[in-house]
Amino acid sequence: MELPEELRYSEEHEWVRVEGERAVIGITAYAQDALGDVVYVQVPDVGLAVIAKASIGEIESTKSVSEIYSPVTGTVIEVNSDLENAPEAVNSDPYGAGWICVIEMADPTEVEALMDRGQYQALIQA
Repeated sequence: MELPEELRYSEEHEWVRVEGERAVIGITAYAQDALGDVVYVQVPDVGLAVIAKASIGEIESTKSVSEIYSPVTGTVIEVNSDLENAPEAVNSDPYGAGWICVIEMADPTEVEALMDRGQYQALIQA
């Protein structure tokens, strides 16, 4: 299973790619595989103030509906509006075209509390 080295991971199976003060957020390959075929993604609103570990949206699949949790605290500054018409991008390219949103982090050091690739790999294999 693909787990990019440069990303950080949450216990709720979201990934974070840090770009300066910004955090690009998505769900992991493990999470999308567990969900099955994604049919709808509710992205957060731009301007939404978010708190780490709080729900920021939902992903609906043929199997279930799951919450999307923010791994960091901050403000949503961009969303992937392409997911409205192509939610399956979460399945086909979870670390690329399937990204969910971008958050301007209130405290970039929060990322240090997230798991690295090895720690996340241990979590999903447990």
